[in-house]
Order: sequence, then C-alpha cells, then structure tokens
Amino acid sequence: MAHFAELDENNVVLRVIVVDNKDTQDENGNEVEAIGAEFCNNLLGGRWIQTSYNSNFRKRYAAVNGTYDEVKDIFIHPQPFPSWILNPDTTQWEAPTPMPNDGKPYEWDESTLSWVEITVG
Repeated sequence: MAHFAELDENNVVLRVIVVDNKDTQDENGNEVEAIGAEFCNNLLGGRWIQTSYNSNFRKRYAAVNGTYDEVKDIFIHPQPFPSWILNPDTTQWEAPTPMPNDGKPYEWDESTLSWVEITVG
C-alpha cells in the first residue's frame, strides 16, 4: 500500500490516504509517485505528495496539520505547544526548557512553561 498526503496552498497537510500499489505503478510495474499523485487528484482533487509510513523517505510520515518543507523535502509534524521552537537542524520541535534527564516521567505544562513530573498511582 502507498500513502499520500494532500497539501493546501501553504503546504499544510490536510489528510493522508492509502492507495493500492497498483494505482501508483507504471506499465512496467514500477511505483511512480507522480502516477499515485495523479490517481489521488483524479479521485479526490487537490495536490498530493507521497509519504512513507515507515519514514523511509521525507524524514517522517506526514501528519494532519503538519507541513511539507519543499526545500528540505521533508514533513514536519504540527507544533505541539505554542512555546516550542522548531530546531532547523533536526526539524524537531523543542521545548524552551529541556526535559529533566533523571529517568522520571514528565509532561509539558504550557501554562508554566515547565516540565511536570507525572505521578503514578
């Protein structure tokens, strides 16, 4: 199965669908992204780009409301919190304060801009 992401005019991912491999193949049975994208466009309209469920290309699987960076040819996940900043080298979102590295579980608290230990039990 092949996966395709629909992009809006700002390269925001609107949805991700799965299509049969046969709908992406040329006359020799080779998978061709352009053929799959055209299939998606003919079926649903819009602009489509292939994404990899296993993150084999374009760095990571497309996520709804994430974006596609045409220059780097990668998908970037949606910003998890307003305070988080995109690291241009890793293309990962990072909290303004690093999570403690003491082996305890933490979750981000946007209201205090800090990591809060998760208490179990």
